[in-house]
Amino acid sequence: MRVVLGVSGGIAAYKACELLRLFTESGHEVRVVPTRDALRFVGEPTWAALSGNPVTTEVWENVHEVPHVRIGQNADLVIVAPATADVLAKAAQGLTGDLLTTTLLTARCPVVFAPAMHTEMWDHPATRANVATLRERGALVIDPASGRLTGADTGPGRLPDPEEIFEVCRRVLRGAPRDLAGRRVVVSAGGTREAIDPVRFIGNRSSGLQGYALARTAVARGAEVTLIAANVTLPDPAGAKIVRVESTEQLREAVLSAAEDADAVVMAAAVADFRPVTRATSKIKKTSGDPEAIRLTKNPDILAELGVRRTRAGNGAVIVGFAAETDDVLANGQAKLARKGCDLLVVNQVGEHLAFGTPDNAATILVAGGEPVEVPRGPKEDLADALWSLVAPRLA
Repeated sequence: MRVVLGVSGGIAAYKACELLRLFTESGHEVRVVPTRDALRFVGEPTWAALSGNPVTTEVWENVHEVPHVRIGQNADLVIVAPATADVLAKAAQGLTGDLLTTTLLTARCPVVFAPAMHTEMWDHPATRANVATLRERGALVIDPASGRLTGADTGPGRLPDPEEIFEVCRRVLRGAPRDLAGRRVVVSAGGTREAIDPVRFIGNRSSGLQGYALARTAVARGAEVTLIAANVTLPDPAGAKIVRVESTEQLREAVLSAAEDADAVVMAAAVADFRPVTRATSKIKKTSGDPEAIRLTKNPDILAELGVRRTRAGNGAVIVGFAAETDDVLANGQAKLARKGCDLLVVNQVGEHLAFGTPDNAATILVAGGEPVEVPRGPKEDLADALWSLVAPRLA
């Protein structure tokens, strides 16, 4: 497909070289359209060599080809990374003055902005208003990551990793609908751990891959995503707010807090059902005799609590649960759906090399008051898409 990579004048412009490589190595034809200031950070020969296409900032070069119109008209995707506050302002106001801004006006394909700037600039009311305007018009504006900025500053405003920006763009190119635009969703991912002593814990095999696929797909479909990650080591999905937790109680606190103003909550994390009654303050030593038995107690049922709270509050949040089963998969899933009070329940069989830690998944999505939906084995993003397609109509 034909991709236009717009690059504006921020220090993060060097990261766009990696994004360009990801597009070209995936078989896409890429035309790089930098601003004049962007060329202060990365020169024209670099962009031309990496893309294999001519590079210019001006509308007055190769006028016979009408580049200020044709580039946008012929594109399947326009991605601006980094997108500075200046470019966001010009795009929101429909201003032109160079090849990038005219391309943004003529493009009728999906347009994605990946902002990068200092925290104060990102938080400024003018920038927030421009972002809101672009989103209302159908553009996908990815929230920046939080981290080290120019100099010693840290905070929101960092350009997400190029690989994660590419993942969002890949989903957009696949035709991800914008049916979650303006919605706030919460996704839990990974597996909780319950400490036995300072070095040991009770845990499970969940890698967080399915939850992260759900978060990435929701971002591509326009949602504001809070991802609550339990012991996950995967790269942060671009555009998602990350909350890191370890235990079930920490997960419970984070989920209930984020769910207060959410439109949908998807509990994809594998939550430990039990925890030790007591936690040793120092490492339990191996002795000649048998170790003492570890007494367990039940953990709180977060999914059921979400359902109870929704009933009491009377709000319309959609609640989605996951059921990882080894035996009697559908029967156990149907019982759990009735018991938990959620709208949808994703039931899948787990075990060695099955679901946990694998790139693919298969599942049955049980629907309260409706017919089950079978999702055949395939990439975990396919299951994510199928699930959000069932959630979106229920958000009204």
